[in-house]
Amino acid sequence: MKLVVRVKLLPTPEEAAALEATLRACNEAASCVSVRAFESGRTSRAALQALAYAELKARGLSAQPALHVLRKVADAYTALRASLKAGSLGRRVSKRYRGVAGKPVVFRPDAAQPFDDRCLSWQLDKRTVSIWTTSGRMKGLAFTGQAEQLAMLTAYRKGETDLLCQGGAWYLVATCEVPEAAPNTAPAGFVGVDLGIVNIATTSAGTRHSGRRLNRRREADRRLRAKLQKKGTKSAMRRAKRHAGKEARRARDINHKISKCIVAEAERTGRGIALEDLGGIRERVRLRKPQRVTLHSWSFRQLGTFIAYKAQRAGVPVVYIDPAYTSQECSRCHHVDRRNRPSQAVFACQACGFVEHADLNSSHNIAARGWWTWVRGAESQAPALTLTV
Repeated sequence: MKLVVRVKLLPTPEEAAALEATLRACNEAASCVSVRAFESGRTSRAALQALAYAELKARGLSAQPALHVLRKVADAYTALRASLKAGSLGRRVSKRYRGVAGKPVVFRPDAAQPFDDRCLSWQLDKRTVSIWTTSGRMKGLAFTGQAEQLAMLTAYRKGETDLLCQGGAWYLVATCEVPEAAPNTAPAGFVGVDLGIVNIATTSAGTRHSGRRLNRRREADRRLRAKLQKKGTKSAMRRAKRHAGKEARRARDINHKISKCIVAEAERTGRGIALEDLGGIRERVRLRKPQRVTLHSWSFRQLGTFIAYKAQRAGVPVVYIDPAYTSQECSRCHHVDRRNRPSQAVFACQACGFVEHADLNSSHNIAARGWWTWVRGAESQAPALTLTV
């Protein structure tokens, strides 16, 4: 399976200026090629190479970076056509669809630029890289990363590496081909995972990952963000942007920790993992405005994706079940009634009198549905994943 490892570069001010000039030059060239591709209707890699390769060389790009620019433009149009065909950008007659389809793709000055081993080489023992720039080959550029990331780079790095600038910091994003463990084809049951707001994740094994403290922190973050946006000054906007990055990194870190615990629990007990299929939850659920803000601001999809790829790497099977009525169904007698859920935390069956924590009861229902899904041979296969770790 493919995993993406991101390491942070530690450039001097002069090296950072050279990297910035390189990204700007590559993306300006990509935007120019995009205009020509749009006007001529020729967006394949071969057509673009015949159309604009000489022009890119005249701009001062070396052979490999020029080819990567052409491929980046071709891939951008391929992705755009796929999005238009899938309806992700609205209907053909919509203003959004016509606005996107009626103009060439434009690349940001700081958009990521791919490099292959001819343009970039790693010295992992010294924690430095040598990279092509528009001002010449830059050698001895230092980088840092976690020990686990560096070990993965050393053992499994394969393919291209992207140069990326985010928030003034420079990163290299490398692709690694990591071997998967032998899949568990005969799981001894399933760990059901109920996702929520008060408890971010509750497993059928009885583990609850509480979100109360985190929700208070997120509410404080929202108040601060609203205050800064209302103020509207440049310094306030800079602070809001910087704070938003911290909030996203905090959520990502929590999702990584929760998913790691869930997968380790399933692997240790020889079970699979059953998850709710939450696709389209924003459209299905009807909530008051304060509740919508809370629901939509947490990245449940990211948590589910982290569980899926960690499980795939560990050989743990994952199934997705229909979440309908899992919170109203009794896990003992399977009686479904809205009155079974008198409050957020309490489940009390109106038929058999069974009482349990509501999230734990839901997780038992999810585990049972996951087992029957597996038995019926309709197990869901985790998709091919390319993720940043």
